[in-house]
Amino acid sequence: MSYTPDKKILENYARVLVNFALNSGKGIKKDEVVLIAVPECARPILRPLYIEVLKAGAHPIVKLIPDGLSKDFFEYGSDKQISYFPKDLLKGEIDNLDHAIKIISEHDPKELNKIDPKKIMLKQKSLLPYKKWREEKENKEKFSWTLGLYGTPASAKEAKLNLKEYWDQIIKACFLDKEDPVKEWQDSQKKIKDTVKKLNSLEIEKVRVITKSTDLWIRLGDKRKWLGARGANIPSFEIFISPDWRGTNGHIEFTEKLYRYGNIIEGVKLDFKEGLVVNASATKGEKILKEIIAQKNANKVGEFSLTDSRFSRITKFMAETLYDENVGGRYGNTHIAVGSSFRESHPGEIKDIKEKEWEELGYNDSVIHMDIVSTEDRTVTAHLKNGETKIIFKDGKFTV
Repeated sequence: MSYTPDKKILENYARVLVNFALNSGKGIKKDEVVLIAVPECARPILRPLYIEVLKAGAHPIVKLIPDGLSKDFFEYGSDKQISYFPKDLLKGEIDNLDHAIKIISEHDPKELNKIDPKKIMLKQKSLLPYKKWREEKENKEKFSWTLGLYGTPASAKEAKLNLKEYWDQIIKACFLDKEDPVKEWQDSQKKIKDTVKKLNSLEIEKVRVITKSTDLWIRLGDKRKWLGARGANIPSFEIFISPDWRGTNGHIEFTEKLYRYGNIIEGVKLDFKEGLVVNASATKGEKILKEIIAQKNANKVGEFSLTDSRFSRITKFMAETLYDENVGGRYGNTHIAVGSSFRESHPGEIKDIKEKEWEELGYNDSVIHMDIVSTEDRTVTAHLKNGETKIIFKDGKFTV
């Protein structure tokens, strides 16, 4: 079916992304430089974003990304072309930007599904310096970013929804149907911050996650804090932590499909021993799953996350990790990410920490960060440093 969100909805969306999601919930400031990266298939959101940045007195830099070139790049590009890294261009971009807004939108979610995964990983590895530059500037609180989703017929079809139903989820999840969506986000995030504060008051050594198909131990490690309500991803209802990767043991199965590099990965099962993935399988897309996990440090956990069903306004599968990792429904969700950790999970001044200390603390570093989601009913038990145990999540809700 044909559907286009009305002008008011798109204006509200732009207000949320510009005035709430960036700068840790505080929005942008006058004279700052903001990159707006929008795929061609999401063109209607570009003008509202552009106007909102101008209204804030900042400087918009537009990157309009044509549809269909990714497949051509990998089909016709040599390994040398695929791994080419325009160092000066990308370094200059990071040096000059204060914020970045990236819109996720797919004209064809399966565009790369016939591309050799090794080629895709080759490109990912080439971008590692760019990723590090961004993180370094972000850790100094001189750069912020946000992601938002623009629904397309192709994405809605993958989620087995019509386009209006797909957009109804986006509108509801992002409070775009409210008169003041920014205030709604501020109120919502306060509830999440209260839970984060309670979790951080507990001296948790490790947690155990039990479902009908999962039994997983995760050691949090020293110098850690739970995170949530940071702005950034819109929507975001999750509460998460980057654990000490060395303390992950057991088995976990995931209920949700994963879309990665144009491929569907389904029925993922992971076994961990002393922090490493020792067995990975999938009922669909196993080849790309194993190729991803084979990348440097992608066989280690970088994130553990829980979403309370009371916080999330997402109730349907959306075939997009940004939404699926925040799904609510009856039991909320739990997910882990293999690959890179969030250094913001350190409670200290992270800009002063050396690489050796990050390694010693068990913060994982990788070009990969792949979130895999389960919506099974689960009980999460915290084992505290004083020897006591406490259930922190049950029946889809935090219990702290």
